[in-house]
Amino acid sequence: MTVGDREPPDRPAWSGRRPVVQPWGVPRPVLPAPPVPTAAERTRLSDDLRELGTAAGLAAVGIAGAQPFEDTRRHLESRRRDGLHGGMQFTYRNPRRSTEPDQVLAGARSLVVGAWGYRHQDVAPTRLGTPVHDRPSGSRPLGTVARYARADYYAALRVALGGIADRLVVEGWQARVVVDDNALVDRAAAQRAGLGWFGRNSLLLLPGQGSWFVLGTVVTDAPLDPTPATGPSDHGEGCGSCRWCVAACPTGALVADGVLDARRCLAWLVQAPGSFPTEYREALGDRIYGCDDCQQVCPVNRTGDRHHPPGPSEPGSVAVVDLLDLLAASDEDLLAAHGRWYIAERDPRYLRRNALVALGNVGDGSDPATSDTLARFASGGDDLLAEHADWAARRLGCLESAGGSPVPDGPGRR
Repeated sequence: MTVGDREPPDRPAWSGRRPVVQPWGVPRPVLPAPPVPTAAERTRLSDDLRELGTAAGLAAVGIAGAQPFEDTRRHLESRRRDGLHGGMQFTYRNPRRSTEPDQVLAGARSLVVGAWGYRHQDVAPTRLGTPVHDRPSGSRPLGTVARYARADYYAALRVALGGIADRLVVEGWQARVVVDDNALVDRAAAQRAGLGWFGRNSLLLLPGQGSWFVLGTVVTDAPLDPTPATGPSDHGEGCGSCRWCVAACPTGALVADGVLDARRCLAWLVQAPGSFPTEYREALGDRIYGCDDCQQVCPVNRTGDRHHPPGPSEPGSVAVVDLLDLLAASDEDLLAAHGRWYIAERDPRYLRRNALVALGNVGDGSDPATSDTLARFASGGDDLLAEHADWAARRLGCLESAGGSPVPDGPGRR
C-alpha cells in the first residue's frame, strides 16, 4: 500500500477453501498433493487464469513467482527507522510478513496479480452519498474525494480475483485472495508480475494506461508460468527527466525517486489520528479524503485519458461532499455514508476534523450557515474539533461569530 490507499484493520486473507477446525489433539489429515503438471499443462492453466481475469473486468493480469520481496522489505524497514512512515502501520507494521508470500499461504509458489481501474468521469455533488441536482455547483462549500475512494473498487477487484482463486481450487491447488490487506506488498507483486513499472511518485504505471488502478493478488501453491517484466525496475527510471509529480505535490512529500514522506502526504494525514498539522492545513485545500495531484499531472495518465477517455462513474460514486451537510450529520449517518473509508479509530470526528479544515479553505465567512457551523464546533466540548473550527474561523475572518477566544493547538490534541 502507498499513501492514498485506505488502511484497513488486520484481517485474514480470504481463502478459496472453507477452513476445517480439527478437534483438540486430533492430527490434521495430510492432503495428497496434486500431481506435478507438465509444462504444457502449466502453460494452459496460466493462460486460462489470465483470460479469466480479463473476462472478469481486470485491466491487466500477470503472474510472478512467490519468492520473498527482499528489497522491498529493506526499504520498509529503512523508512520506518527514518520516520518516513509517519506512524502509518499497514505494511510497515510487520515488513517480514508483508514481503513473504509464504506467510500468506505455506508452500506458495506463484502470485496471480490483477489491476482494477478506477478512472471514471466525475459525478455531481453529494449530500451524504446522494447526488444533489437541485442547486448550482459552488452555492455551498464542497469537499473533494480522491478517485480511488469514490466507490468500493476493492470489492469489484476481490470478486474478479475470487474467480481466479476458485478455478485454482477446482484444479486441486490452494489459493488465497489478498486485497487491500497488509499481508502483502501489492505494488511490488504487480511489478514482478509484469503489470507495469514504478513512477517517480512511487506508484505503479501500467503501460499506456497509467496509475489509476487498485491492485490485488491471488497467492497459490500452483506452479505457473511467470509473465515477463514490463519496463525498468527502479523507481522513476522510466520517467526520464519528467518531474511533474514532484513539483505538483502540494506539501513536497516526494523527497526522492519513489520515496514518499508520509509525514507530509495529505493522503495519509487525512487518515492519521490527532490534530491535522497546522503547516499543511492550507495545502489541504478542499480535500476531505485522499489526494490525486501527483497522478493528475503524470503524462502517462494524461496520455491514457486521451487514448482511453474515462467511462461513466460507478453507481453511487461520491466525488464531492457538501461540507456543511457532513458537519451537521450524526455519527451513524457519517459511518453509513463513508464507513468503507479508513477512518482513524473508526471515529467520525476525524471526518469532521478534515471537513473543518476544508471549510476554512473554501468556505465563505460571510455566509451565516458557515459561521454558525464554525461557532457550534468552536464552542463545543470536543477540544480537537474546537481547535480546527477556531483555525477555520480565523482564516475566514469570522472568529468573533465562531465563539470567541482561540483554542490552543498542537500535535496530538484529542
